[in-house]
Amino acid sequence: MTYRSVTILATVRLTGRTDFALRAALELASGDDHLVRTDDLAERQGISSAYLSAILADLRRAGIVRARRGPEGGWSLARPAEQISLADVIRAIDGALTDVAGTRPENLHYAGPAAGLQPVLVALRAAERQILESVSLADVVTEHFPARVRRLIDNPDAWH
Repeated sequence: MTYRSVTILATVRLTGRTDFALRAALELASGDDHLVRTDDLAERQGISSAYLSAILADLRRAGIVRARRGPEGGWSLARPAEQISLADVIRAIDGALTDVAGTRPENLHYAGPAAGLQPVLVALRAAERQILESVSLADVVTEHFPARVRRLIDNPDAWH
């Protein structure tokens, strides 16, 4: 029997753009509802202001942040930090949480010995969702995580 070789890339990996989006959202979440200028956000996190502007525009279109123009303008969260999950921010920038070369796990089809890979990838996505959807921006800012996430963090094996 001959099987064609398929490279699978379903690692949990954040793009630089998503990392910057999370960091900007967390800066806004850590404030006291004051508007923050793009340049200030960029400086605090060491991100190019022009690049961050495009990221903030994506977050605005997704309803995560809002902008006010003018000399007293800036950015703020569109909802309370407790109501914005890490998954919300990631999806606003990258779309689906887990895919393999642009294909969602439920749409993958493998043959032969690889047939059991699809359910594992679906389970990976479910586990990723359970964590990222249960952790809010406020949780990260205060470092007060849901019990399930805290158990994972406290496991020394998680850090290696």
